[in-house]
Amino acid sequence: MNVTYLLGSHATRWLTLVIFITSGTLSARAQQAPGPSSIRLAPEDLARGMYDAQHNFFFLPPGKTGEDYQSAGFFGQKLRPYLSNNKQALSELDQYRRHKTLYLIDRGLLVGAVGLYGSQVFSHGGDAVYFNTAQQVAAGAAFVSLVATLFINRHTNEYLQRAVDDYNTELPTTRRGALWPRLRPAGAGLATSAGGRPVLALRWQL
Repeated sequence: MNVTYLLGSHATRWLTLVIFITSGTLSARAQQAPGPSSIRLAPEDLARGMYDAQHNFFFLPPGKTGEDYQSAGFFGQKLRPYLSNNKQALSELDQYRRHKTLYLIDRGLLVGAVGLYGSQVFSHGGDAVYFNTAQQVAAGAAFVSLVATLFINRHTNEYLQRAVDDYNTELPTTRRGALWPRLRPAGAGLATSAGGRPVLALRWQL
């Protein structure tokens, strides 16, 4: 949607001056304001997708440069202090923690099922037994664990990646830099009023 304003000669001069001053001021503030730095994930962690490994993420805290990445912790707990002022990022990190907790429970179920199955093989003396009632339960539990792993691991990594994205997106420098493009006219030119006088035409894209 285009919005166009036609201004007379006196208003034109004043508005043109205001626009240029405002433009320079906003640009200067955007460049000079230090603002918090972003959080950077290690390249291999940034590229993780669905069903990828569940080992710890590594990141560079705000203001840090180089390659000295630090562990975010198994539940992302070492990343949490940096996200404390961003509710959406913390919500994503909470989801990551829940899925990692489910992952631990799932691994415990699988290990327990395998252990139970193995303990039954020679539990009755002479001949080895491979499919008694206890072993059937253990095999069923192991199968459920393997299927559950697919659902748990599907989005686990994405939650932590999204937490970092939410933090970086809400940096004050990001918001400040986006202010002037929204205020700046989409186009400007000269037009003629009904009385034949030249006027400045400003157009905004909404």
